[in-house]
Amino acid sequence: MTEPTYVQKACAYVTRATGELLVFEGPGHDGLQIPKGTLEGGESPREALYREVAEETGLGTLNGVTHLTTDVWTRRRSPPKRYVRHFFHATVHEPRDRWTHTVTDGGDEHGAEFDLRWVRPATVGEFALDLDDYVRLLPSTPAVGDVASVSD
Repeated sequence: MTEPTYVQKACAYVTRATGELLVFEGPGHDGLQIPKGTLEGGESPREALYREVAEETGLGTLNGVTHLTTDVWTRRRSPPKRYVRHFFHATVHEPRDRWTHTVTDGGDEHGAEFDLRWVRPATVGEFALDLDDYVRLLPSTPAVGDVASVSD
């Protein structure tokens, strides 16, 4: 029997003050996804989180980053391939409701376009690659300090 291959992944649930979750569709998978990616040599899951969010969304500042959970997810049974997925939650201040980000880092995804948008976590169905497994761990309402006030 072939021993499984384990691949370390950082997965980001990014929300904004309204409690909405950042998602995109594709490239390469059908269905909604969140920013995520493989840890590079010597990189911690937290370091990979910051790098992957910047690469896939163009967002450079994450606030209140917390580790939610780590699991092992079977990507392929034969030959066996498993992802060790590290899920984090972070908040951002982002006024855009939708935008397209093109990866320019020269890596495997160079030139890939990510069409990003915000969704209410309670209204989303299943995500590609079972990335919705821990949406339930997100705060149900925005933190008091994260709510922007609007004045006329």
